[in-house]
Amino acid sequence: MEFMNTKQAANLWGISERRVRKLCSEGQIEGAKRVGRAWLIPDDTQKPADQRVKQHTNYVFPLLNDLIFSEGQTEQLMRINAKLSRLNGLRPLTPGEVARLREEFLIEFTYDSNAIEGNTLTLQETALVIKEGITIDQKPLKDHLEVVGHKDAYQYVLQLIQDQIPFSERIIKEIHTLVLMNQPQDRGVYRKVPVRIVGATHEPPQPYLVPIQMEQLLMDYPKVITNMHPVVSVAVFHLLFEGIHPFIDGNGRTGRLILNFELLKHGFPPINIKFADRKKYYQCFNEFYETKNPETMVQLVADYVELELDRYIEILTY
Repeated sequence: MEFMNTKQAANLWGISERRVRKLCSEGQIEGAKRVGRAWLIPDDTQKPADQRVKQHTNYVFPLLNDLIFSEGQTEQLMRINAKLSRLNGLRPLTPGEVARLREEFLIEFTYDSNAIEGNTLTLQETALVIKEGITIDQKPLKDHLEVVGHKDAYQYVLQLIQDQIPFSERIIKEIHTLVLMNQPQDRGVYRKVPVRIVGATHEPPQPYLVPIQMEQLLMDYPKVITNMHPVVSVAVFHLLFEGIHPFIDGNGRTGRLILNFELLKHGFPPINIKFADRKKYYQCFNEFYETKNPETMVQLVADYVELELDRYIEILTY
């Protein structure tokens, strides 16, 4: 069995090292053992529930059982199922075709996801950084690192899918660590200060609630995902994750990578929310946190999924 120390556990769980030592001394961490003045904790130990704060229960997942979508949206979800079945019945892509399509998608996805967050590199410049490792003159180093970090994070997502690794808090933090390669002190660590989302009516929770709400979100998600269409569940998870805004920076890029992790896990092609659609994308969040109705985000994700399904079907039936 492998062990981690209290500092490693604190970084993994997003709490202070002092809090980890206290939990160990109170017997709240299963398998923890004291060696001299130090504590050793099994490296697969899950973060213990925080008993100091009442569990946050104001989540929308239970409300989704009563959610009724429009007839048009229901028909679209059925159409998406039919197109996915058709795609799965077509000949498989060759390794060369897979590599080419993945590279094209990676470049566009990296460009658009970074551009939404203010990156100044163009699509062509993004392609040069990814494919050639070229530094673009008179462009910030930060923008280059964001491209490399996003590329590495997406390739990590693909490896997770190939290895069939289940979704977890650790994966979220590892994806964020890759995304935020230009800010080493903030990588994979929940924020410790309050934040506001510019232009949004929703105010993310205070820092001490972030680990609690993330824990609850990850507990709720598996319970309901089997009762709804995957496109609906991933769209709602994206809304809730971004609403918590768990990190000081990189939440949007991390959230869109998680969205694609979940789509790929359910057999759908990944999607790329375009920079040109950023206003529509932002409005989905505002509408959800004003009305508690995720329909506009579900519609946006469904439209992109159907677009990608159509593209793949066209390629394979050409």
